[in-house]
Amino acid sequence: MVRAPAGDPRIVRASDANYAAAPRDSRAKVSSRQGFGQGAEPGIPAVADRGATPGAVKSPVTETTGYSRQLRIFDATMLTVGGIIGGGIFLNPAVVAQRVHTASLIIGTWVLGGVIAVMGALCFAELGGRRPEAGGGYVYLKDAFGPLPAFLYGWTFLVIVNTGGMAAVAVTFARYTTDLMHAGGAWVKPLAIGSILVLTAVNYVGIRAGATTQNIFTVLKLAALVAVIAVGVAAGVAVLAHGTSALSWATDRAATPVGTGDLVRVVGVALIPVLFTYGGWAHANNVGGEMRDAERTLPRAMAYGIAIVVAVYVLVNIAYVVVLGPATLAASTAPASDTMRRALGAAGGTIIGLGIAASTFGFVNLTILSAPRILQAMAADGLFFRRAAILHPRYRTPTAALLAQAVWAVVLTGSGSYGQLLDYTVFGDWIFFAMIVATLFVYRSRDRREPPAVAGYRVPGYPGVPALFIGVAMWVVVSSVRSNPPNALVGAGLIALGVPVFLAWRARTARAAVPGR
Repeated sequence: MVRAPAGDPRIVRASDANYAAAPRDSRAKVSSRQGFGQGAEPGIPAVADRGATPGAVKSPVTETTGYSRQLRIFDATMLTVGGIIGGGIFLNPAVVAQRVHTASLIIGTWVLGGVIAVMGALCFAELGGRRPEAGGGYVYLKDAFGPLPAFLYGWTFLVIVNTGGMAAVAVTFARYTTDLMHAGGAWVKPLAIGSILVLTAVNYVGIRAGATTQNIFTVLKLAALVAVIAVGVAAGVAVLAHGTSALSWATDRAATPVGTGDLVRVVGVALIPVLFTYGGWAHANNVGGEMRDAERTLPRAMAYGIAIVVAVYVLVNIAYVVVLGPATLAASTAPASDTMRRALGAAGGTIIGLGIAASTFGFVNLTILSAPRILQAMAADGLFFRRAAILHPRYRTPTAALLAQAVWAVVLTGSGSYGQLLDYTVFGDWIFFAMIVATLFVYRSRDRREPPAVAGYRVPGYPGVPALFIGVAMWVVVSSVRSNPPNALVGAGLIALGVPVFLAWRARTARAAVPGR
């Protein structure tokens, strides 16, 4: 076993607390010297984890520098909302309109996608309430299925999906910002890289700084979307007042008749960009170890956050359809900008441009804040450089993990390779969504054998809701593979590459644990 040097209080394992398994009164008896923030619930002594990696770092309970539990319900709700709303809602509705053609099907597809997203978020809410620890999905997968699936999730999420998405959204932010400032295209990459570095510095100095930044930019992105909704409401009022519109709801129908079988296929294809636009609620789970009263706060924040997003997404799409009409929406390359320009002219384009810049900047902050908690948990289990397991003694953040993530994201941004990596592995996101939700069946099975002392939030409709969500997730994966088999093959190879990396890290940790080495 790798041991911390004597007197080194810096290493913490995300699962040392086994937080959700302990009754509240037992937590209160543990010394607050473990380093949790003011008002935080203290941790509990280290325990052996199911599936723990041999050689994982453990540290004495009285010498642990733990995460600071500072996040409240509003912070956690804004993290949930901010993790979902990025740039997709400003662009992807055009893709949906191209596939389903009619107003009723466009809106219906977004409603159906929202129902599926609610099911997934409620499943993650139960998992977060059970194990409110830093690392989220990595913790659940390791506890339920062992270290290899957990490592492959962390490998895919950190090396490709999260950092690739961070780079892509940072570039989108830079493009909109340079357009608003009338700067040249040569400034796009430097500004994108600069945004990653600045936000890494913000999150370096504490969860409070990162969460406050997130709160501000999530409110700004919601304000931009509310402006689009207001334009839609005004257009709807004009329709009622004058009886004219680009859209005739009464005669709304597809250009060609659609049979039941074709309708299912068409809506199914249109759901793919919708579900990707709704994805992202899992980010809040990654910072469960930094929420106050996390067993209650995280499930409530997840429920509030997904409800806000579904309502906003459906209303925004109604606004797009009312203002532009299905045909114009399908032909648009920037539905939000076109909607605002049609209603307010050039000023509308500027308003939504600022909104998109705020939305994408906030999303970059969220990805920087969230993912290093997974990397820290992996390092504490001996599956990454040991330095990444150490929290800063003052800021209580995984500073080495933050810096490692920033370096890789900057490399991807500078090289421009992030887009290709995302194309290869985007289906992997939904593989792991399905696997993480499947851990619920393991936890419920354990509950039957050994009922928990305190029954927290439980997803309604079990086992139907998680089973249905897993089925939808696997359908998304199959559809993505069928749409581009070569990309899927390369993506599967990139994910599988994590297996030898896992074996190498585990062997390295085992060697380091041998006395005299």
